[in-house]
Amino acid sequence: MPGPGPRDASTAVTRSTLRQQIADALRDEVLAGRLLPGQEFTVKQIAEQYGVSATPVREALVDLAAQGLLDSDQHRGFRVHQFSVADYRAMVESRSLVMDGVIRHAERRGRTRVGAKAVVSVRRRAEEAARAARCGDLDIHIGYDLRFWHELGSLIANFYIAGFLHRLRVQSWVFSVPHLRADADRRQWLWSGHESLVDAVALGDLTAARSVICLYNDRALAWADRLER
Repeated sequence: MPGPGPRDASTAVTRSTLRQQIADALRDEVLAGRLLPGQEFTVKQIAEQYGVSATPVREALVDLAAQGLLDSDQHRGFRVHQFSVADYRAMVESRSLVMDGVIRHAERRGRTRVGAKAVVSVRRRAEEAARAARCGDLDIHIGYDLRFWHELGSLIANFYIAGFLHRLRVQSWVFSVPHLRADADRRQWLWSGHESLVDAVALGDLTAARSVICLYNDRALAWADRLER
């Protein structure tokens, strides 16, 4: 029996790419607040919306469910996961503990400095994220903030840790978006310390980096307190 030929490989790559594109598009819809927590939809609805077959859509939705962004119901389809304030607090605590471990590990190994060339791209993300935060532009801020942390994580931690922290931040934004959109004072809660963190990392000043990250997490927890009140 002949094995898969070039055409089969091309089909597999196309479907995999489409699957990722659909997952990315739906994630962006959730982060933009166009798909709200608790909102339900089916594979058929999404397939019709994007004009594609059901298979890559189902695969994309399963991927997002595995990332904790969607809930799956065998009979009703999928719905956007609804995170609680307690979930958000746990996310902040988790990323705090992981980042502290990353910094301690770097200190033990004596690898405390990142080359200037390596942080050029991260610095650009930092500048744009901070500028958007100060302007209260939530959509732009989210995109740059996620890219900033993902690129920074790739520089100072291994692939698995960087991926874990990225998923946590996506989940925390999924929780935060509906609340921040309804908050006229959201500008004061959007963190803008990205540039200070890049400066500390570039200089190898891990004490300063730890301090900046602590302020970042403290602000997130203060915001959670405000939501509960």
